[in-house]
Amino acid sequence: MSVFEHGFPFDPAYGRTLDQLLALPAPAGPADFDAFWQARYEAARRVSTTPAVGPQEDERDGFRIFGVSFASVGGLRLGGWLALPADGPVEHGFVVGHGYGGRQDTADAVPLPLPRSAAILPCVRGLGARSRRPGIPGEADQHVLHGIGSRDTYVIGDCVADLWCAASALLELVPDLTVPGAGLGYVGESLGGGLGALALPWDERFACGRLTVPTFGDQPLRLTLPGVGSGEAVRNYRREHPEVMKVLPYFDAATAASRIHVPVLVAAALFDPAVPPPGQFAVYNALAGPSELHVLSAGHFEYAEGDREAAELAAADRRFFAERLKDA
Repeated sequence: MSVFEHGFPFDPAYGRTLDQLLALPAPAGPADFDAFWQARYEAARRVSTTPAVGPQEDERDGFRIFGVSFASVGGLRLGGWLALPADGPVEHGFVVGHGYGGRQDTADAVPLPLPRSAAILPCVRGLGARSRRPGIPGEADQHVLHGIGSRDTYVIGDCVADLWCAASALLELVPDLTVPGAGLGYVGESLGGGLGALALPWDERFACGRLTVPTFGDQPLRLTLPGVGSGEAVRNYRREHPEVMKVLPYFDAATAASRIHVPVLVAAALFDPAVPPPGQFAVYNALAGPSELHVLSAGHFEYAEGDREAAELAAADRRFFAERLKDA
């Protein structure tokens, strides 16, 4: 039973207790799951990202913030922001994903988990203020269906590649981050959490990551659960196009998590109308490496204790990354 009063025509807790959520397995995935993603990663690493930094746009929370652009797969040039320490040398590096609301301005660029960090905050293709592109829908319920007819054309695969190319751009812009032993941290929420789970297994440049309310977990189960997010658009699409189940298993964040061996902190919610908690916990449960769970009362929902829990998660972030990222 839901612990929050709400007006949804379904239960955003989906009738599951924490113990039940922690028992959910991950789908094994297609036999060529690893080969598919390894090939996508290798193609992204071949891209010459040619990053370009614009003038400083803001300074806040100890960071100077600049506009940045870089090339990604398919010949697209994408935009976002670059954050650098206002004072002192760079000691840590981050790639920061975003949710389906996109990233609109410099207010979305900070704070970062650790001071003295360099971070690239890309807008993945079709989304946010700086990566809207002709032919790619900018609204979540349309974007999540773009190219879904084939695993090779599905936009989610290209969005994962955008994160890999963003990492390449950051390392080119901040060479200090390429010293031996200095790995990147990944931070992503909702869409960014799901994309991060799909990106991390294949990219040795990431030393650790934090995934908050990650989407795309346990696709077969996800498609049985009503919601208000992009997943509902996929559920509706599947009713008319059952053949999509030949594509979606390649984009299962829980399947991918079973291939992640670096430390990951997952912040998963017990109540979430947009990203069903069973999918979130399936991602956490599947992690193959050192893992930490931070339980949130709710995701994608305003509640009385939300600010306090956000502050607790920020503190957990700082500890987690400080313990795992080697100073550059």
